[in-house]
Amino acid sequence: MLLYFFNPTVTSLRGVQQTTTLTKVQKRLGIRRTSLGALSEAAYVFDAALLHEIVTTLGAQLRPHVPLAEQEALAPLTAVDGSLLPALPRMAWALWQDDQHRAAKMHVAFAVLRQGPVEVTVTAGNGSERAEWRGLVQPGGFYVVDRGYVDYGLFQELHDVPCSFICRVKDNAAYEVQAARTLSPTAVQAGVVHDAVLRRLGTAHHTRLLPQPFRVVQVATGKTRQDGTPDVLVLVTHRLDLDAELIAVAYRYRWAVELFFRWVKCVLGCRHLLSQGLNGVRIQVYAAFIASLLISLWVGRAPTTRTYEMLCFYLSGWATETELIAHIDRLHLKAPPPCKN
Repeated sequence: MLLYFFNPTVTSLRGVQQTTTLTKVQKRLGIRRTSLGALSEAAYVFDAALLHEIVTTLGAQLRPHVPLAEQEALAPLTAVDGSLLPALPRMAWALWQDDQHRAAKMHVAFAVLRQGPVEVTVTAGNGSERAEWRGLVQPGGFYVVDRGYVDYGLFQELHDVPCSFICRVKDNAAYEVQAARTLSPTAVQAGVVHDAVLRRLGTAHHTRLLPQPFRVVQVATGKTRQDGTPDVLVLVTHRLDLDAELIAVAYRYRWAVELFFRWVKCVLGCRHLLSQGLNGVRIQVYAAFIASLLISLWVGRAPTTRTYEMLCFYLSGWATETELIAHIDRLHLKAPPPCKN
């Protein structure tokens, strides 16, 4: 799997099998020639759950990089989102749109200020994101999600866990305001246009009064919609203690998980599945996450394309171990970059 992720020449399971015939690969990895049939069978024989334990163990070792002291309250912030991995029509378990459009989906909890994944599950493409979010939450956690996770009943469950959340809701979401909150100059500068405590989330016909107050924060993006009205994000949370500008910043940090998806799918190559079985897909995804986490723990920051290239050069024989370690040492001298908005 490492040879597949870090060698652009290897693009298929047959390519992985061919590397096992190479004397240098056999000596470096301590393996012997492996048949294509044995590699295919391994995706069904090996237990992917064992790799999942390694992912969570490594994710727990990440340390947060807080760009500003006033954002210390966001240190445990975790973005939760899902991303599709295209599958073949004959992969019947990978239900998505129809018989000709199959996909697997990885559901990821990404620690935005620790710059790495802390939890992941893999399901069929039509797997419920809200159901997976229920399984990913941990007591005391702090989560930020997009509109696909809106579930007023789930919001109350998260409050009772207890854990914190920030969720974007639809622009026309119904709610009853209990009291408006005064905006500070810092909040206005961050784009906040409205901050209020809620007594009900939803319509009076469908939802009861909240057992405890929730909060809605509206944030202008600075963009204009097609109808000429300003684009405004409507965020719901139960964190009444956070400043409004921190709520806005926390949601912007959600984009960190999208950048991670791009790294896993476009750089490591997880868009191409090596196995047609669910267990095999899980092995591939978990192995990719383990590789990414090991790089992060080694260099002390999120993986970059330059580091990926250096690892490729090393595993291809073009770079020496001394040159690779020198590259890592240079990264340690630089401050980790802030999470992109």
